[in-house]
Amino acid sequence: MTLDSDSGLRVYVLDTNVLIHDPSAIYKFEEHRVKIPMVVLEELDKLKVGPTSVAADARQAVRTLEGVLGKASVAEVMNGVPIPRASGETLGLISILMPNKESAEQSLSNHLNDNKIINDLLALQKNVLDAEVVLVTKDINMRLKARGCGLQSEDYHNDQLISDLNSLATGYHAIEGSFWERVEAIAPQRPSGEKYHVMSKEVIQQLVGAPVYVNQFLYDENDFVCRTHKDDGENIAIELLNHGSMMRQKAWGLAPRDIHQAMAIHLLLSPDIDLVCLNGAAGSGKTILALACALELTVEKSIYKRILATRSTRGLDEDIGFLPGTEAEKMQPWLGAFTDNLEVLHAEDFDPVSSEDYVGSKVPIQFKSLNFVRGRSFQQTLLIVDEAQNLTPHQVKTIVTRAGQGTKVVCLGNLAQIDTPYLGSTSSGLTYISERFKGFEHAGSITLQGVARSRLAAFAESHL
Repeated sequence: MTLDSDSGLRVYVLDTNVLIHDPSAIYKFEEHRVKIPMVVLEELDKLKVGPTSVAADARQAVRTLEGVLGKASVAEVMNGVPIPRASGETLGLISILMPNKESAEQSLSNHLNDNKIINDLLALQKNVLDAEVVLVTKDINMRLKARGCGLQSEDYHNDQLISDLNSLATGYHAIEGSFWERVEAIAPQRPSGEKYHVMSKEVIQQLVGAPVYVNQFLYDENDFVCRTHKDDGENIAIELLNHGSMMRQKAWGLAPRDIHQAMAIHLLLSPDIDLVCLNGAAGSGKTILALACALELTVEKSIYKRILATRSTRGLDEDIGFLPGTEAEKMQPWLGAFTDNLEVLHAEDFDPVSSEDYVGSKVPIQFKSLNFVRGRSFQQTLLIVDEAQNLTPHQVKTIVTRAGQGTKVVCLGNLAQIDTPYLGSTSSGLTYISERFKGFEHAGSITLQGVARSRLAAFAESHL
């Protein structure tokens, strides 16, 4: 196979972890050629069996490949099958990369599958002299090994929406000085209502020095707080909030400790917000805020029928099958953060144990594995997804699309503590969903500041 050196086309070879990360990855390389090594197909075949989320992603990846390659002839599969697009057109080619049988051309020992793929790419690179062969893998070490062997290698970035975590929207803008004085200096205002005020979007963005989206908060040093309520492209309606009322609001007896927690509670309790993403350091209050608001909305206000808590933890899929007991009992070690915070919320009660039993009798709080969430549809449920930073964009899409009528989804996570080897802060599912839903009128996200757990935890967060 030879390519025109002036065409600018590339040959992308995909590793297994790319197809697990995004089963539809083959569609993301535009006009370029895509090759799937035979070793990758073998690994997918081994991974596809079982109830785990990895197995489900492997099965979907295999079905995607079958949808493109299934009806092609042997010659077409070897030379390249046109990749169909949603528009009905075809763009790019996909083919299978056969193993390299010429041991003399091998650079690495073939005892590892990663080495086999690299060796196959070295042989391919010699046959495609006028094209740039690129290995795409989420494995950092494999990328380094490939470069050491003279191969181009890169991470899979097609579902990465930001390049730097500092560009992730926090959900609020802090304004120095007085909000109204600074606004008046840009453009004089006439109040248009007691609760809502309509002003130019250009003026607000000039004031904060950044893009402004619906359901973001603005606050200044003089206790002014507002939330962007509506956006028609030219004007933004801001909801005028009272700083004192924000700080006095309570959820299941829990009051905010700072303005950022107050903003989070405001979004969590709002009936118009269907998705809330909370990002923050360990001990910033993500779980206890979500649980307190969930109890308020279910027990007190009866808006939701049940609370469903799940958590993404590396190793959960493998370990849960070997723990004793029912699914709920198996999930207890992984979801201890919820039971710990439930105890905190009732620590000052006369009989905390009875209070917790009362909550359990009034509203079913269910702890489920992510395997249970897949393929289900939840109605009138408050779904809390803890440790969402360990989810891939594909996994978080799978979970959020399970939300039925009257369901609210709350995603919690700390982007500074990612436990999965193939994810980073910019490629995490929590980052992905926060960015994708930015500007959606029924979604909001808040980055919590500080550590409310204890002075020891706060010092450890900043010094260790």
